[in-house]
Amino acid sequence: MRPLREALAGFRRAPLLCGLSIGAVGLSLVILGLFGLVAHNIGAAISDVERRVEVVGYLLDDASPEQIRVARRELGALPAVEEVRYVSKTEALANARRDLVEFSNVYGDLRVNPLPASFHLRLREGFRTPQAAAGVAGGLAAYPFIEEARFGDEWVERLFSLRRLATGTAVALGSGFAIVAVLLVGTAVRMAVLARGEEIEIMQIVGARDGYIRRPYLVEGAITGLAGGLVALGVTRLAYIAFRTRFAGFDGLDGFEAFAWLPDVWVGGGVLAASALGMLAAAFSVNREVGRAYGA
Repeated sequence: MRPLREALAGFRRAPLLCGLSIGAVGLSLVILGLFGLVAHNIGAAISDVERRVEVVGYLLDDASPEQIRVARRELGALPAVEEVRYVSKTEALANARRDLVEFSNVYGDLRVNPLPASFHLRLREGFRTPQAAAGVAGGLAAYPFIEEARFGDEWVERLFSLRRLATGTAVALGSGFAIVAVLLVGTAVRMAVLARGEEIEIMQIVGARDGYIRRPYLVEGAITGLAGGLVALGVTRLAYIAFRTRFAGFDGLDGFEAFAWLPDVWVGGGVLAASALGMLAAAFSVNREVGRAYGA
């Protein structure tokens, strides 16, 4: 309990300096929080598009119900396939009439349905790559009653490239922001420790052990980091609410209504990381001060 009491006493003795340290830590982490918020939503948007990746096989008109039943069972058992949906000729025509309104007159005057039945294979997460889609399309095309199998290879390749680009950019920028945040947090905590260098020296003169000296500063650094993390969380949350409120309901910007908040694991991990970072910065700074006093 003594380290906690001493740490709280340190906050009471220099509230302005502690407040500035917490503010500096919070502002340095806000940048990281906002970046994480944007990166999370970009990743979610790409994942949502990836979930729509399908392999489509068009059936010949002479495919029998037994062939269709067997093929549907076999395709559903493939490791890469999440769902197999069969669309009959009648359903295909109804969908075309509903979705292609500009051709409603053409489809309405038809005496014979020219649209084929089809299999729509949705891929599992981890298999939504050009190679996996091509493999599933090849297996589907091997059935003798399948006239053609498609998966939009160019579109899937571009989507996969976009995913790799977004991941690489997020890692590079996130690492840069994290390094800057670490340096700023370390500087802020070090300033607070340096301001009490004389106190450390006096404690050493009267014979206090190093562990006795360090522990209150470690607790103070952890509290400073925790408080700064909570400040960053609050500012990031306010920015998120303001963004949602500003763009909600705008024409052509309906997608912003789905702008998601950070996962709870990210929020909890970020606040705890801020506290740990504050403690590490305090440990580094107080060790230097203790060593300097010995050197003197």
